[in-house]
Amino acid sequence: MLMQEITAELIESWKATYMENRPNLKANRKSGLEIVEYLKQKYPVQEENSEAIKKVLLFNVMQNECHRDKLPEGKEPVPVGFILENEGKGKLLYEKQDDVFNGKQIVIGVEVETGFFFVEGSSLLWDELFAFRGLDEEDLDNFYLVAEYIACLEKFGQ
Repeated sequence: MLMQEITAELIESWKATYMENRPNLKANRKSGLEIVEYLKQKYPVQEENSEAIKKVLLFNVMQNECHRDKLPEGKEPVPVGFILENEGKGKLLYEKQDDVFNGKQIVIGVEVETGFFFVEGSSLLWDELFAFRGLDEEDLDNFYLVAEYIACLEKFGQ
């Protein structure tokens, strides 16, 4: 999860990572449903389909062309939300929260049709889900997404 100011040096490092890694990458993006199943199987979560979560998901998918273009023709967005419980494997994510999120609930939203997701409260969980989801052909042409994907894979020893 990008949590720092973007600088010219950072952009150049993303481009270098892209150039080094892009030739070895193949499209492997998982669906939103696969993300939901992964999340439910690995962490203690409660479904939380509040209007706020739905609005964030729908806004991001429908107002951002890069996400909207991933919506299959004739399909409407299907937003689902979760609260990560502070127990079991979830407890570790709460213990490792970034200072900016410290003490806040970890909220996850997934748009099932596109695979778009957000995580509030844990950059570590965002990175994990980004590594799990992977990239599609269009994503593979974006130097930032490739660099972020590689960083997330490396973070988890993949």
